[in-house]
Amino acid sequence: MERLYFDVAHLFAGSLVLMSFVLLYQDRMTGLINVFTMHAVVLSLSVGWQAYAQNAPHLYITAGIAVLFKAVIIPISLQNMIERMGIHREIEVVGGIGPTMLLGIALVALSLAVVLPATAAADPLAREDIAFALSVVLLGLLMMVTRRNAVSQIIGFMSLENGLILAATGAKGMPLVVEISVAFSVLIAFIVIGIFLFRIRERFDTVDVQELDRVRGSTK
Repeated sequence: MERLYFDVAHLFAGSLVLMSFVLLYQDRMTGLINVFTMHAVVLSLSVGWQAYAQNAPHLYITAGIAVLFKAVIIPISLQNMIERMGIHREIEVVGGIGPTMLLGIALVALSLAVVLPATAAADPLAREDIAFALSVVLLGLLMMVTRRNAVSQIIGFMSLENGLILAATGAKGMPLVVEISVAFSVLIAFIVIGIFLFRIRERFDTVDVQELDRVRGSTK
């Protein structure tokens, strides 16, 4: 039975890494939001399985929060945001999709090479979940630095935070109040970022980071 716990937990954690690669591959805004929704659903399934495997009922609440905020509220808000801003077009990726995917594979290999030897004495389920979680965090960071659209950078930030939740639930022991606090902090951060994006869009008629840099340079 213990082997089944490991296999299912690794299946969900590995699926989350795979969904991060699919996020990196997306070059259209609507597809990006749909994949992010799936990213949140897989995270919720992973946390729900950890709740069952660890006999930790409070993690079911964490899974419910992840579904409600990240698979429902935030994707719907993002969809409304891009419709109001009129930015359904393709997303420009710095350096192209191919090199970005190769760099992502290198980051996953780096995560495994760093975490597994450093946590050799830890619980096997936790150490491998942390290795997968670090991969998700690094892939989220990679997405933030390789996208020129502010909305896609927000999605990169949210996927990065999904990796942090995966690490916290796999490592065990994080109090429920901290998890709820983090969830609300992310939601508030998302609302504030959304307000700023609308103001930027009204002021400069774009949320493309490269265009904003060009405008800033021309005003100096």
